[in-house]
Amino acid sequence: MSKRSGILEFAVLGLLRESPMHGYELRKRLNTSLGIFRAFSYGSLYPCLKTLVVQGYLVEETGPEPDPLTVPLAGRRAKIVYRLTAAGKEHFEELLAHSGPDAWEDEHFAARFAFFGQTSRDVRMRVLEGRRSRLEERLERMRASLARTRERLDDYTLELQRHGMESVEREVRWLNELIETERAGRPGGTKPQPAPGGSDERDNQQQSGGEPGPRVTRDD
Repeated sequence: MSKRSGILEFAVLGLLRESPMHGYELRKRLNTSLGIFRAFSYGSLYPCLKTLVVQGYLVEETGPEPDPLTVPLAGRRAKIVYRLTAAGKEHFEELLAHSGPDAWEDEHFAARFAFFGQTSRDVRMRVLEGRRSRLEERLERMRASLARTRERLDDYTLELQRHGMESVEREVRWLNELIETERAGRPGGTKPQPAPGGSDERDNQQQSGGEPGPRVTRDD
């Protein structure tokens, strides 16, 4: 199974844990609630659903028959509804408990974070701290690369490099706040926050817990 299809499987199981859904509703939830899946199409979703049915994690059920008074097309078929089985719920619990390096990567972390409300506190902490460590390593590499090459870069490429570094620094600060909230055990869990790589409104907010890397300034 590819990493991307594994993320889709995780998200589908998580959404169906909330309630049974038909394929169109699932796709809509993946695109709107979990925006990281905007690139997925029916061509990706339905093979995933069929695989999960074969594996025994989902069952297909026929939804209510369409009302003949409101459906103009005769013979219109009822929608197939997908429901999580006991085995599917158990499998999703196993996936939720995973906190290894895969859970720290960009797309997988975003999917994992979307289901943090169903994840135990110790697993949330391991995922958040692992993600922060991964980003701090990335930030160091970016700084080293910029130090080596900045004299050879034109203004626009240099600005793009700075933008990338600022995005990573912003997410590290965001993670610091989330980790501090988890450690403090505050009621209500995590505070509403923009997703990683969100708007620059986060730049002016006070950091909580840990020190960020040096701020990259413009050479105006």
